[in-house]
Amino acid sequence: MRNPERHAGWVAALVFVAALLGCGALLEGYSQRWHPVALLGAHGVPGAWIFNVSGLVLPGLLAAVVALALYRALPPQAGWLPRIGARLLLLSALAFAAQGVLPLDPRDLDGPAGRLHAGAWMVWWIAFVPGALLLTTGVRGLRLPGIVAACAVAALSVLPVEPLPPALAQRVAFAAWFGWLALAPRQAALPAATKQAPSPRAASVNSSHLKN
Repeated sequence: MRNPERHAGWVAALVFVAALLGCGALLEGYSQRWHPVALLGAHGVPGAWIFNVSGLVLPGLLAAVVALALYRALPPQAGWLPRIGARLLLLSALAFAAQGVLPLDPRDLDGPAGRLHAGAWMVWWIAFVPGALLLTTGVRGLRLPGIVAACAVAALSVLPVEPLPPALAQRVAFAAWFGWLALAPRQAALPAATKQAPSPRAASVNSSHLKN
């Protein structure tokens, strides 16, 4: 896995946080505790396109880079379960980016625009949860991060979490996803590095063969 791909998750997280805090500070009356993230990119909100591009589309595309890198890093003997998982992770990343292409209409949340945005958000977390879990079957280093992130995203996206307000629970779910993106490339590289390093016994056997 190349260095730019290893850092794509961290860059995605930093870009998202910068866009969320920056655009949130510029929007009068906006509260990170009570208002949903998507409101910053809704129709009619000043500078909505800036947040949609920098806070949703760009982080989603960087997440897609991570998913593709994880897919390519899978060894041939990994099997089809982790490969399906990596494809689901790619779908999740593209769905996150699609939220910026399909902004909310705050005047009609149940209208076509609201349904499309909600659909992209649902695909994001529904694809990520099984994708992260399936990938753990082929990448040992991702088992603990994958299980924790998948459980956190699923629970915070579906269940009411007291005493967290829904908007804050959404941010924690996003934080779990971005944390997984940042850790996944490095953790996925650990087994490969361990596997490639020859044991001292194997090295001595090889050297003896060469002498003979």
